[in-house]
Amino acid sequence: MATARFKDLCLDATDHQAQADWWCRVLGYVRRAGDRPPADPVVLDDPSGAGPALWVVPVPEPKTVKNRMHLDVVGRREDLLAAGATLLRARGEGRPWDVLADPEGNEFCAFDPADA
Repeated sequence: MATARFKDLCLDATDHQAQADWWCRVLGYVRRAGDRPPADPVVLDDPSGAGPALWVVPVPEPKTVKNRMHLDVVGRREDLLAAGATLLRARGEGRPWDVLADPEGNEFCAFDPADA
């Protein structure tokens, strides 16, 4: 018997509004309906209902070390770079994914749609 179940993902950000906009563009997510003060976390939902909710949480400090947990996405490297991601490590040497960072430096792995 499990002691917990997966609910949501949370992402810390110094500019949580801009990060929420970026992840909405990249993932095709939408902001959860409802009136929330701008200083509150932004909740993003997958309109298809397939993906988990993503909370973009405001924090005062910038990212300083490597993520211990990260997102894996399916998407073309070129499209993600054009959207504002940064390439940290290109796929190769037996690794079928690219390691990228969002505009605030949060790492994520991108798998090419042809391989996913």
